[in-house]
Amino acid sequence: MCAQIDLGTDSQTPSQERAKLRVYLGAAPGVGKTYRMLEEAHILRKQGTDIVIGLIETHGRAEVAALVRDLETIPLKEIEYRSVKLQEMDVDAILARHPAICIVDELAHTNVPGSRNRKRYEDVLDLLDAGINVMTAFNVQHLETLNDAVSRSASTHIRETVPDSILKRADEVVTVDVTVDELRTRLREGKIYAPEKIEQALANFFRKGNLNMLRELALRTTAEQVGTAASEYRRTQGLEQAPMPEKVLVCISPRPGTERIIRAGARIAGRLATNWYAVHVEAPGTDLRNNDPGAQQRMEEYERMARDLGAKVIVLKDKKIADALIDFTKRENISHVVFGQSARSRFDILLHGSVINRFLAEVRDTTVQVVPMSKEKR
Repeated sequence: MCAQIDLGTDSQTPSQERAKLRVYLGAAPGVGKTYRMLEEAHILRKQGTDIVIGLIETHGRAEVAALVRDLETIPLKEIEYRSVKLQEMDVDAILARHPAICIVDELAHTNVPGSRNRKRYEDVLDLLDAGINVMTAFNVQHLETLNDAVSRSASTHIRETVPDSILKRADEVVTVDVTVDELRTRLREGKIYAPEKIEQALANFFRKGNLNMLRELALRTTAEQVGTAASEYRRTQGLEQAPMPEKVLVCISPRPGTERIIRAGARIAGRLATNWYAVHVEAPGTDLRNNDPGAQQRMEEYERMARDLGAKVIVLKDKKIADALIDFTKRENISHVVFGQSARSRFDILLHGSVINRFLAEVRDTTVQVVPMSKEKR
């Protein structure tokens, strides 16, 4: 499944149109993202397109290595870290070479300290800003807003993530899909991991239930992207009057665990193909920098995360949190509101009232979702 675009040829220049991004999205390692990407790179090269490899991970797969040999590859850059020389993609060399298209594998990768950027997706954004089209690949479990769901299902923590804004920036998302049985067969044949890791992988990440869930997520994510692109096309071409857009509001605070609320809100906004707000309410005169530096640091991180995932961050000043949220919801015609589960006791809520209960009593035409939050470790 994909939304088709033309990545362009030598004759295109940055002044003619913005650089385009094609993402190859998979459900899990071994589905064939890199192979598919390289196959299409060969087709483009035969058509006369100036295409180079910025970075490819073959993972020891002979069939992938064979496809790399006939394509121009930009040498990797050596970076010394803790007395060890490591290799990363040489962004400066690619910018100097300035091909029409650059292939960049493993988009969720975290670069070695001392690199041009902290994350590889930031390297890709630099290439796009310079007018270079990019073909890249990653697995759906690395998508930021799916982090919690995948971690729970796979019983593993996904450390490297890609913000959802990358998919919004993509001009084309191609789902590389194989059946669960075929993927597990590839694993048993040693085409994905080393022999000593196969049984453990089959019993954990490559369980049928987990792979089915990941496959569904990958297909749904691509479907959302196609739907958004089609809706935008209809809007720009004036084919139909756009309906009243739905809006999502996420209530954020310095409380630990707020990242789960942010991811949930971003996923809802993604499904609705709409904009969303991350709203924080603080009392006038409050200064967390002096009163609680730890809370201030968390708040800044949550706001950064929300912006990365496409939210507009709003800070409201009001002594009463419920009043501020109710007024903002009505003023902006918010259709969906996401709260975090209260950390207060039932007795305290009965005695002093609840923001959520007050909100539900005052706002009738809004969908409210309450997200469970992990308890703070003491």
